[in-house]
Amino acid sequence: MTQPISVLMSLYSKEKPANLKASLDSILAQTLLPTEIVIILDGPITSSLQAVLDAAQAQSSLLRIFPQRQNKGLGVALAIGVKACTNELIARMDTDDIADQKRLQRQSAVFANTPELSICSSNIVEFEGNISHVIGHRKVPEHDDEIRHFSKQRNPFNHMAVMFKRSYVLAAGNYQPLAGFEDYYLWVRMLKRGAVAYNIQSDLVHARTGADMYTRRGGIRYLISGLRGRYRIYREGLGSLKDFVKVAMIHIVISLIPNKLRAIVYAKKLHA
Repeated sequence: MTQPISVLMSLYSKEKPANLKASLDSILAQTLLPTEIVIILDGPITSSLQAVLDAAQAQSSLLRIFPQRQNKGLGVALAIGVKACTNELIARMDTDDIADQKRLQRQSAVFANTPELSICSSNIVEFEGNISHVIGHRKVPEHDDEIRHFSKQRNPFNHMAVMFKRSYVLAAGNYQPLAGFEDYYLWVRMLKRGAVAYNIQSDLVHARTGADMYTRRGGIRYLISGLRGRYRIYREGLGSLKDFVKVAMIHIVISLIPNKLRAIVYAKKLHA
């Protein structure tokens, strides 16, 4: 028997209204609907974004919106959101991505069949502009032992496709501020505490991407914040000093190479 599901989203002012609408539409079209869609407004939003939320609320009573006075970042917003959710099962969703119609149904079935499971994600397909313009895939390891090994050097889950048990997230300290690594930092703390993990080997989310994503993943600022984040994950994670040195060297190179070359590396090397 499947459990009730909360969908958790964080929205901030720079999101495009059309992308938000497409994301919400994909949740409201699920074969298994959630019992609530918890949306944390990470600071004030634009009137056009508010209009999308108003229209969605007129269409469905599932939306629960929690405005925050200031933008404090994804980690803070999601920590508030986890506490606001009323169900044990929480599905993360980004406000510019599109969920496969059977996403919630398939993930909830895995939890129903595996009572010891704490976290379940999936592979994703990446697109630019139109959902039919596929530019890549990101595959993640399937089983718990593979996930633990992978997590020593790389994020073992696609965040926008994750479903987890609320109690296990809270026990591990919930989301915490760590720019660019809020999710990875949470996963390694959960795994270290014995959380059981699984990744569905299907694309359950269409993730929006583009050239601006690769631009954000370069430069001195990203280099410094990335090294800081990876070091903190190493200190509290599952990997060794050797693992940290390896990923730090890769991060340095990726941060400093030209944007066009960075895009090629992500497409060919960092995505399966």
